Amino acid sequence: MPKNTNTRGHSRALTRHHKIALAGVATLGAAALAFSAVPSSAETTTSEAASTAKVAYGTEQIKDVKASVTDRLAVDSIKAETAKAKADARAKAAAAAVAKKKAAAAAAAKAAAQRKAAAERRAKEAASRSAKRAAVKKAAVKSYGNNLNGWINHALDIMHSKGIPGSYNGLYRNIMRESSGNPNAINNWDINAINGIPSKGLLQVIPPTFTAYHVAGTSWNIYDPVANITAAANYAADKYGTIDNVNSAY
Repeated sequence: MPKNTNTRGHSRALTRHHKIALAGVATLGAAALAFSAVPSSAETTTSEAASTAKVAYGTEQIKDVKASVTDRLAVDSIKAETAKAKADARAKAAAAAVAKKKAAAAAAAKAAAQRKAAAERRAKEAASRSAKRAAVKKAAVKSYGNNLNGWINHALDIMHSKGIPGSYNGLYRNIMRESSGNPNAINNWDINAINGIPSKGLLQVIPPTFTAYHVAGTSWNIYDPVANITAAANYAADKYGTIDNVNSAY
């Protein structure tokens, strides 16, 4: 008898190609059996169905691939949009921070400018007050001679500060006519003397007139040269417009 060549020790292992070939043969055999079992009238339909089934199978695979690709693209798109949104948010936050910093710097600069302006204004006001105090002090220390010229000049300064009109010439002329420059002069013979209110001082003022037209800041002594002059000039301004308009007894 011939030797059995199919023993386990001498069998050859099937390769991948052999397996594929055997699977193909099996498939063809199954297909042949199915074809022979179907009537001839159904031949075309069966073939078409088989063909259609194969095509449908192939299309479904393509659709799955396309869906997978589309999903990946959608995910990538969402990721890209999310990343862009985050980047935009960071950029807006940075811009807002810069704007806030600029606004704070502008506010600080404005506040500093206001403080500087206020300081300059206070310094200017202080300088103005100092100048006024210096002027007042200078005026306060101004001295006048204890004579007719000094009395008239002193009286004129007070008159001008009080808005009382009059000139040196107008005062001097009337003083010389009324008292010849004697601050202690008194009239004991005219109608005023007869009535018990004689005229007194440089400009011969009666006591009621002196009291009524007394200028604040001067002495209440009717014989005081400056007080007498300013009161008489104040009365003349009320009655005649100014002592300069007086040329006789008034």
